[in-house]
Amino acid sequence: MFVAPGSTPIGYRLTRGAAQQVARNWWVLLLNGVLLAVAGVLIFSIDWTVRELATFIGALFIFQGVTEALTTGIDARVRQANVVTGLLSIATGVLIIVWPEPGLLAVAIVLGAWLIVSGTIAVAGSFAAREVLPNWWLLLIIGLLEIPLGVLALANPGATLAALITVAGIWAIAVGVTRVVLAFEVKRLPSYVEQAFSTPARNGIAPEHKPEPTPARS
Repeated sequence: MFVAPGSTPIGYRLTRGAAQQVARNWWVLLLNGVLLAVAGVLIFSIDWTVRELATFIGALFIFQGVTEALTTGIDARVRQANVVTGLLSIATGVLIIVWPEPGLLAVAIVLGAWLIVSGTIAVAGSFAAREVLPNWWLLLIIGLLEIPLGVLALANPGATLAALITVAGIWAIAVGVTRVVLAFEVKRLPSYVEQAFSTPARNGIAPEHKPEPTPARS
């Protein structure tokens, strides 16, 4: 999302400019998280048909894809990766919506497969970002939430509509809340960098040596 796996050299530390670049995404993450959490509540609250649930999940994937494509990272490579991931999410959403007479099997397979792919990307991205983002573990949590939910959906794709609603609802609420928290952490990222630069020891720089005062001669 912010750093492409393998693109961050060992020992890299975020610069002020890169921190500001990443922090510009905070409102996108916040909007994404809030809408996902609200969508999760709606998934649990409405008496869905398979067609309605498929359309709603498809719309969520399209929204996810748009926000992913709008997310910028520390360099052009990350931007390109986000655009590709966003387009894949949009294509997945369109696939679910236009699928003729979608059954539980089709929705479960598409939902489960995408959650595993998305979760794997989030986990890989979190480890790539650990030298850059102080709260990289929030991305890891998102990935570790999505992967098991995807496996659960694929483990029994012929399950009932209620089971599919449970998987989709838990995913939307859990990932939504985590992204809301991540949004405010990303917003504060430039201040974290400023604090690091103002404390030389944090950057591996020895504090400036000040000469001791020369004692006055008697």
